[in-house]
This record gives sequence, structure tokens and C-alpha cells, in this order.
Amino acid sequence: MRELPLPLRAVYPWSGEHLAVDGGRMHYLDVGERDAPPMLLLHGNPTWSFYWRKLIAHYSARFRVIAPDHIGCGLSDKPQGWPYRLEGHIHNIEALIDHLDLQDITLVVHDWGGAIGLGAATRRPARFKRLIITNTAAFLSQDIPASIASVKLPIFGALAVRGLNAFARVAALRATTKPLNLVARAGLLYPYRSWRSRVATLRFVEDIPLKPSHPSYATLKAIDEGLADLKQPMLICWGDDDFCFTPKFRAEWQRRFPEAEVHAWEGVGHYVCEDAPTRLIERMDAFLEINA
Repeated sequence: MRELPLPLRAVYPWSGEHLAVDGGRMHYLDVGERDAPPMLLLHGNPTWSFYWRKLIAHYSARFRVIAPDHIGCGLSDKPQGWPYRLEGHIHNIEALIDHLDLQDITLVVHDWGGAIGLGAATRRPARFKRLIITNTAAFLSQDIPASIASVKLPIFGALAVRGLNAFARVAALRATTKPLNLVARAGLLYPYRSWRSRVATLRFVEDIPLKPSHPSYATLKAIDEGLADLKQPMLICWGDDDFCFTPKFRAEWQRRFPEAEVHAWEGVGHYVCEDAPTRLIERMDAFLEINA
């Protein structure tokens, strides 16, 4: 991983691979024995596979850990004219699953990774063995913080997000309850250093479907309706001090999946893997043993 600065390589030492998908080359990590059970980690906006680094280091001894960067994110291509719609991101994850022929997947999702990953799971439930949900949604909702809604405003959104990198920079401050250390902050911001590299950061926000007329509304509605058919064991680990995916979202997951194992943590924000990685790994370890 020669393109990463040395301090980042120290905590993200893996060499990735690329798959040609809709939109360009999608970068992904594939760490662990190839015949080990697969664990698929799907990040959100504005993070990338770097967000999962502590889970990758821990679980690659037991699992084949796959952590892609969605098109426009991380070390993947960042096409300027690609639609950046939910449907395209789901299609790309399905292509990765097919390319690697993943079966009995343990799916771990965060933020936009929820809609993308559960989109794949509702379409191909036989491929998935377990579901681990952290601070995300995969259902229709009108709950959106004003600060995020403002990014959807024409002109202002582009200037703030692509011009000033405000979305990623503010997330690095607001998405945790404890200040990020310098390496974590640098790593999360690393791929988004220019106007062109921040295209997906803006497009993800623009793709939040609040009205039936939105291009991604029907896609999310189908996922919403398909959740009821998922029967896999589910673990929900939630940072209850999340300004975006508040405890109201956790309660909705619990309503839909009353048999899920749930852990809700005060003092933990949106970036659960930054605020409480040890706690998350402990709960995941126990869950994976129970459902092995």
C-alpha cells in the first residue's frame, strides 16, 4: 500500500485488490484464509474500509474478511459522471459477492452500508448467514438532521462538501464522543483531499430518498419491505449518542427484529468502531460463538 503515508500503513497494512464494476475499479481488502467463512464489512459516508481496520485485524485470523470501498470512496475510482444511486452501489456489492463466490456471509454494516448491504441481503438471502447492524438504516425515514439536510441544497452543498470538505471534517468532530487521535483522523480524511475526490461524499447525501419522486425511493422501499423476509440471526450494536442515527433508528430495528440481540451504549457516537472498538468486538465475539 505504497500510496498511503507511513503512519496510515502502520494501522492499515493490507494490500488491496480491484474489481471492475459499474462506475470503475472498486478497491477491496480480502484478508484471511480463502477457505475461511466470509465476513463482509460495508462502510458508509464519508468513511472507507479504513474505518474497519480494528475489526479486520481481529477477525482475519478466523474469517475471510472482505472490506470494499464503494465507488467514489476510499481507494476506489471516483468517476465524476456516475449516478451514485443506491441501486448502483448494491449492484456493485452483488458483483463482488459473485466474483468471490461468497457463501454463508456474516454481514457487518454501518451508515450507508446498511441500505447497500441489506439491499444485497434482501435480494440474495441464501448467501447470508448472520447480520450485524451498527448505526444505520435500511428503511424509509423522514428523520434527517438539519445539518445533513442543508447539504442537499443546490450550490451550498457542493461548495461546502466538495469545496471545503465540510461533511467529512465535521463528521470527524461530531461522529465520535471522544476526540479522534491524529492517525485515525488523517486516515478517515485521507481519500478526500480534493474537489474531485469528494464527489461521492456529496452524492450520497443527495441520494437520501425523502419523497416518492426521488430516483432511489423505490429501491429503498423494496429493501424496507424485504426486511421482513430476513430470518438470519441479528446482532445490533448501537452508539446512542449518534446525532444522525439516533436511538429512534435503533428502536425501529428492534421493532422489526424483536429476536435480535441488542446492545445500546451511552457515550458512544456514530463512529462506533472509533468510540468503542473493544466493546463492539467483545459483543461480536460472543455473538459469533453462539451462532457458529
